[in-house]
Amino acid sequence: MDFDIIAIGSATQDVFLTSDSFRVVTDASFDAGQGICLPFGSKVGVSRVVFASGGGGTNAAVTFARQGYRTACIAAVGRDHNAPAILDELRREGVDAKHFQTDGADITEYSVILVGAGGERTILVYRGKTELDARRIPWDSLRAKWMYVDSVGSLDVLESVVTWAKKTGTHLATNPGGREIELGLAALAQFWKDFDIVGVNQEEAARLTGIPYNEEDAIFRKMDDAIGGIFIMTKGRHGVLVSDGHFVYSADIPNQEVVERTGAGDAFHSGFLAEYMRTGNIEKAVQFGTANASSVVMQFGAKAGILTKGESGQWPLVAVAKRPLPKN
Repeated sequence: MDFDIIAIGSATQDVFLTSDSFRVVTDASFDAGQGICLPFGSKVGVSRVVFASGGGGTNAAVTFARQGYRTACIAAVGRDHNAPAILDELRREGVDAKHFQTDGADITEYSVILVGAGGERTILVYRGKTELDARRIPWDSLRAKWMYVDSVGSLDVLESVVTWAKKTGTHLATNPGGREIELGLAALAQFWKDFDIVGVNQEEAARLTGIPYNEEDAIFRKMDDAIGGIFIMTKGRHGVLVSDGHFVYSADIPNQEVVERTGAGDAFHSGFLAEYMRTGNIEKAVQFGTANASSVVMQFGAKAGILTKGESGQWPLVAVAKRPLPKN
């Protein structure tokens, strides 16, 4: 079967916990300057528990399927009770999951998400050993117009993706995970030259380029030199910047109350690509990506708020500004 898009990346089981006893403390030793504090030797009451599937690969696949695209997803799971639940959910969403890999040596990736006031959260992640094996992916039988690459865990898989895409004429987009970011820009650029769209958040962009995160034009010039297509830099509450190498597009986010932020990045990047596939228009892609992310953060879980085809969310579409990308 030929697909409109294949999402390849991570699949997780998530559990969200909220509690009035979660206390935010200020501590310079934390990267963000703040952390959630819990007392040792005590039982802490939890006010809400929500179970949901997650992982950037499956989250993106659901966006594409709900937008009416013929969608497949490739990820790795363990031989626990969470694996069939994730697969069944994808099938109910209309996502082809027949190329999932199962690793009997470990359980499916698992996250415990402690949600504080304002939707901020701390995520405890068990990565395990359920990693994709490039040799087990049936590249010769895969056909798609696009492939969306989430966290694939190794350069072997990334190299196989690019080789396959060149052979089949498939377009590529990526929102890499932390394991990819740790490889560094020099290692990634050799592959990203063949990508149509690369998206990261502002902190990741600063880490990759070695440029202070507030020097946005310098970051964009360096990233535009390193990749072959569109570069996206999300900025959390401060919106998003997108460059096509000639112009920078910018947009804020709606002024809304946030329930929980997990999956916002996946929702934006997959929503951006879903609209870009449909129209080829960056401004419209920014608007739909923002609408999709804004809908997701209004509910617990990374998939519950994903928009369906024809929906644009609870707020008017954001205004998108456009300016030339400054040169050196």
